[in-house]
Amino acid sequence: MTPRHHPLLVPALLILLVGAAMGSVMLGAVAISPARIWAVLTGGGDAVARAIIIDLRLPRMLLGLLVGAMLGLSGAALQGYLRNPLAEPSVLGASNAAALGAVCALYFGLSALHPLVLPLLAITTALVAIAGLFLLAGPSESPLTLILAGIAVATLAGAGISLSLNLSPNPFAAMEIMTWLMGSLENRSYVHVLVALPCIVVGAALLLADGRTLDALTLGEEGAQALGVNLNAARLRMMLGVAIGVGGAVAVSGAIGFVGLIVPHIVRPLTDRSPSAVLWPSLLGGAVLLTLADIGVRLIPSVNELKLGVVTAMLGVPVFLIHLMRERRLW
Repeated sequence: MTPRHHPLLVPALLILLVGAAMGSVMLGAVAISPARIWAVLTGGGDAVARAIIIDLRLPRMLLGLLVGAMLGLSGAALQGYLRNPLAEPSVLGASNAAALGAVCALYFGLSALHPLVLPLLAITTALVAIAGLFLLAGPSESPLTLILAGIAVATLAGAGISLSLNLSPNPFAAMEIMTWLMGSLENRSYVHVLVALPCIVVGAALLLADGRTLDALTLGEEGAQALGVNLNAARLRMMLGVAIGVGGAVAVSGAIGFVGLIVPHIVRPLTDRSPSAVLWPSLLGGAVLLTLADIGVRLIPSVNELKLGVVTAMLGVPVFLIHLMRERRLW
């Protein structure tokens, strides 16, 4: 069955996507008019506008779209696969493991050797965490077993991050680690875009390929197997998609949570609620949400620019609480 959603959902998300992308280039500490942006993009414009747009805001905008899309999609895919409306990338430990790899690069000074060291180490630790997840879960196909194994992996990675903070050689190293853990797209370059892009494309392709499998899993494992679904292959694609995609995203943006939780809950009421119908809208919605949040951190008055992870957490907690209250039938 073809996934169904409200006919205006995808067009509306695409319009919001274009608007968010334009706003990301236009807005900031220095507002730039559309005319100046057009002049720069067509090869003209003044040097100041060119430096701001080309060197600062375009890579930041691209990363906001890429990272947000991956986080939104992975949240929707995991909620469908685990049949848990509160699932998001961190539930399998991928986000925490990628953060641990980046923290190790900062702690040992490896990030100073080359700009690629930090993201590559983050992606590697995310893949190692997924391998550990397979070992802990064993041959079981139960989503509950995967969730419990993911909690164990995430807890271990969190302990490693806490240990690195506790043993930081000086307060400046600890501050650098904490700043990265709060998540941000500030001062990113095209190198970060080139690092994240292939990981996110591969991860998203693996997750989007399993739409029919996710629909079949709504009948349970036995029902899905009766329909011819290879659960082991589906689990492998899901784990690799999350590890590669989220690992690449976290590697360049830092730890940004709750996007994968918020977006599927926003778009799901506008679909037929089948898991496959939520995937593409969540990808687009994640890109819109994170880009708008990034615009917000630039415009909110503060001594230092707010960190993106702080803003998404503030947005995500109400969604979490609303769902909790509904589950307890308080609403």
